[in-house]
This record gives sequence, C-alpha cells and structure tokens, in this order.
Amino acid sequence: MRQGSRLDRFWIALTRKKRNEDDGSDSQLARVLSLLDLTGLGVGSTLGLGVYVLAGSVAYEQAGPAVVISFLVAAVASAIAALCYAEFAARVPKAGSAYIYSYVSIGEFAAFTIGWNLILEYVIGTSSVARGMSGYIDELSGNKISTALKDTMGMNVDFLSDYPDFFSFVVVLILAALLAYGVKESTLMNNIFTGVNLCVIAIVLVAGGMNCDPANWRIKPEDFPEGVEAGAGGFAPYGFAGIMAGAAKCFYGFVGFDCIATTGEEAKNPSRNIPLAIVISLIIIFLAYFGISTVLTMALPYYLQNPDAPFPHLFEQLEWHAIKWIVSIGAIFALCTSLLGAMFPLPRVLYAMSSDGIIYKKLRTVHPKTQTPVLATILAGLLAATMAMLFNLQQLIDMMSIGTLLAYTIVAVSVLVLRYEDQTLLQSTTVTIPNVFRQLFNVDKLKDPSSLSSGIVKVGICLFAVLVCAVCSLLVLATDELNTEYPGTIAAISVLGAFMVLLIIITALQPTESTKLTFKVPLVPLLPMLSVFFNLYLMFQLDAGTWIRFAVWIVIGYLIYFTYGIKHSVEGALAKKASVNENGTTVTTVKNGIDNSAFDASHDKFVSTVAPVENGKRSSKNSYSLNNE
Repeated sequence: MRQGSRLDRFWIALTRKKRNEDDGSDSQLARVLSLLDLTGLGVGSTLGLGVYVLAGSVAYEQAGPAVVISFLVAAVASAIAALCYAEFAARVPKAGSAYIYSYVSIGEFAAFTIGWNLILEYVIGTSSVARGMSGYIDELSGNKISTALKDTMGMNVDFLSDYPDFFSFVVVLILAALLAYGVKESTLMNNIFTGVNLCVIAIVLVAGGMNCDPANWRIKPEDFPEGVEAGAGGFAPYGFAGIMAGAAKCFYGFVGFDCIATTGEEAKNPSRNIPLAIVISLIIIFLAYFGISTVLTMALPYYLQNPDAPFPHLFEQLEWHAIKWIVSIGAIFALCTSLLGAMFPLPRVLYAMSSDGIIYKKLRTVHPKTQTPVLATILAGLLAATMAMLFNLQQLIDMMSIGTLLAYTIVAVSVLVLRYEDQTLLQSTTVTIPNVFRQLFNVDKLKDPSSLSSGIVKVGICLFAVLVCAVCSLLVLATDELNTEYPGTIAAISVLGAFMVLLIIITALQPTESTKLTFKVPLVPLLPMLSVFFNLYLMFQLDAGTWIRFAVWIVIGYLIYFTYGIKHSVEGALAKKASVNENGTTVTTVKNGIDNSAFDASHDKFVSTVAPVENGKRSSKNSYSLNNE
C-alpha cells in the first residue's frame, strides 16, 4: 500500500495491532488476586440467576427432565470458548479480556468492536442480576413491592419497565462503591458470598435429593393432570428440538467465566492461575447445574415447576417451610455474589480501552490509595444502575447474549490467527497458483509458518465463517423444512458441511508457531472452529428486536471511535514515532505472535529487542535501541 493514500492510511489505522506485549509488571493496578480469589470470582459471577431461575424455567418450558442434557451441551460449548480464553490469558496477562486478545492479533477496529460489546455484556449482566434479585425479594414478599410502585409510579412506555425499580438502582450503586474502594476487599466479600452460594446449593441437593423419585423422569402422557399439556412425557418430552432449544438458553447460564480473564494485571502469576481458575470454575459450575436440575426434576414433575422461583416453589410443595426460607435467604446472598462478578470486569475493560486511547483517556485514572479505576467504576455503576431501574428483566436478558457470543467468536478466531501466524516475518513466499496449491496441503512439509501459510489460514477462517452463517441460516430459518419432503435443504446443508470439513483439514495441515506457553488449546484448529460454529448458531437464535438494539449500541460506539479513538489511539502515536532502520523499514520484532516493539515515552525513543539476522532468523542477542530524533 502507498503510505500517501488517505484510504491506505485509514485502513492501516483500522488494522494496526497492539505492539507492546509485556507481562503487566508495570501496571498501576494492585496484583493481589490468588487462584482461590480468581476461582471464586468465576464461580460467583456465573452461579446466579442460572441456578435460581434457569434450571426450573428450562425444565418447565423447553426440555423437561432432559434439561440435564441441555446443560451438558451448553457446558461443552462454553468449555471450548473457555479453553480459547485460557490460552490467551497465558499469552497476554493484561487487563481487558477479549478486547486485548483481538487487539494483538486482529487489529484496533476489531478490538474496539469487541471491547464495546463487552461493555454492553457486563452492563446488562449487572443490571439483569440486580433486577432478578429484586424480583426474587418481591416474590417472597407476595409481590407487595411491585404492586405499590406500579400504583404510585407506573411507567406506561412499551420499551421500559412497568415501574422504576429503585431497589436495583441502590444495590448497583452500593456495589460500585465497594468495587471502587478496593479489589482485595471486594473479592473477600465475593469469596464469602460464594461460600454461602455453594452452601445453599448443597442444602438444595441434600433436601431435594431426599425427595427424589426417578419415576418423575418416566411420566406418561396419560398420567398428566387434567388440562396439562406437557409434550410427550418421559425423559425428553419435547424431543431433540426441545433439548437444543434448552441448550441455547442454558448457555447463558455459563456466561461470566470470562471475567477471570480481565484480571491479568491484578492476578498473582496470571499465566498459570488464570487458565487454571477458568477450568476449575467451569467444572464447579457444570456440576452445580447438573445436580440442581436433576434434583428439581426428580423431586417435582417438570410440568409443575415454577419458572420464576423454582426453589421456594419446590419446598412449598414439599411442605418443608423452614428449608424454603433458608434457601430463599441464601439465594439472595448468592445473587449478590453473581452481581459482584457481573460488574467486576466492566471498569477493567473501560480502563484497558482508555489506556489505549480509543475511548476517553480520563477513564484510565487509577486512585493512588485504592489502586482501582475509580472514575470508570463509578460511571459503569451509574449506567448499570440506571438500566436496572428502567428496564425489566426480560428486556435486559434479551440483550445479554449477543455481545458475549460475538466476543467468544473473536477470541476463537484470534487463537487460530496467532497459532498459525508467521512470527519471523522472514519467510515470505512468492504467491503463484502452483505455490498456493502446494501449500494448501503442505506438500513441502513446511515446519514453520510462512506468509503464504498464514494467509491461507486467514482466508480459510473467513470462508469458514461465511459457510457457518449459511448453514445456521438454513438450520434456523428453514427448521420446518428439515424432513424428507425437502431434500434440497438437507442436500445444501450436507454440501456446505463438507466444505467446512475441508477447510478444517486444510487449516490443520498448515504449520503452527512453536511458542511455549503455560497453556495451549488442544485439537487446534478443530476446537476453535467448533467454537465459532456454536457461537454463530446461537447468535442466529436471537430475534430481530435484539439485533436492532445491538445495532443502535454499535452505532453509538463507532461514533465515539471515529470522532475520538482513531485520533487519540496510543498505538497510532507509537506508529508515528516509530524509528526506521537504514533501509527505511520499521524496526520491529515479533514474540508469541505479537509485535513487540515498545515506545519509551520518558526518553522519546523506540526500544526494540531486534537483533541482526543470523542464518535466516533473528538472533536474541545484541538488543539495541534507536533514538527517535
């Protein structure tokens, strides 16, 4: 590209990558979080509404007793995404989660898109948990709170709640103040609440288990009470479609583990502890969901479940009133844990983006005493509190998934890009049709990635994503046609699926980089590509209204980026100050697939660890720096 072209410069700005990869040792944030703290954060942020509402509602509405299979399917999809997060946490132990991961591998514009979506996810996650906890308390009070507010301050607006929920507003502000006070103090509170949460789950498992009857998994239609329509009965009364619909809903019960990955600058030994905490927390979460859904559906027939508050209803039916109140009060404390975990990552993403200059830099201010991003935390709390007050739970949940799923997709793609990236930048290959065909199947058995092999992988990923979108469109939009009367639909899916498998094989044949990490995703490229498929399929399940609201949010974000971020980007400033070597090319080095040049602002120079080329490779010796004058 010609540097003089305005369009070329614009494209370079959109695709510039984060250069200064480091271990976060120069961070202003307090590095105080242990493996226990990180695991507690992951469990606490995830085991909330999923346990206390989701298990009963999915059993009642979608899957019946097969809700346990729905949770298993959702757990597998989440686990694949978690493995991708874990590898990136090992590569880039910095605050920012998927935002940083996409910045170092794909480019600034994609990073801003993901960061903006993560802000949406965490804001709505915080608001929805606060609103859910308020609804749980209202249910226990006999709906007296909501009735009084509707009568005195009812809001007759279609896209708003029926009444302003001041309880949720106050709860979120108190939480924001707690997070602004200090990370260690807030995680101590989180660990206590998580312990209460696990105790409540244990009580439900024991008390409910004492009343389990396996016959409730084998109920026949003729045994239904009069007037009850509950599918075909048995273990899977709504069939495979019901199980998969339940899995799509259960997936949202696993959203939250990624908050662990945002603590890269506050975790002790992040390269080891963050991947471990992600894996351990997901195992705990799945076992809790599996056990709870088993007990609920065995202790009470699925068609008698209460989709809004299954625990109180279960023990009310069993006439175990003392256990009902113990579990209900414990559930409220547990939702406090989920609330903390939902909001914890939000100011950290704002901090990371503002530190890079692509949103307002004032948000990166860290208080010298608390060592937390106070302004970002308070503003995030105000936004989440306002949304919790003005929108009802269903409106918030409708928006919660789309940003998360897109973030998961980008992380999976980033794993593939970095794993197959040409890190030396020296193995350029003449692009001819014979060379391309030879490299498609790696006929020359190339051991290290080249520019051609890396390019083939990137093109293959793009084609794979297009094919996945086509298959998902057929599966979602033409579900009713998937039978023997419409062989064309099945044939089209089969052909598209065959091409997807071919792309996976071609990608698998390409050479990968050999960087040693504390954790790497196994079965690459299969698992990341499966993650892309699962995530895009679930995104296609969302209704048009959700996509419209998402588009509005994205437009607001892009206005901020194109009017402020693209001009004030730290990486853009570094690019302007980059020194050039004698040949007039930018001095750079690549490590772990990341451009590793670093600008030393205090001395106004670029520091590089690049050494002369020896035997076709850069030597690690004789690092030097170049003045920028």
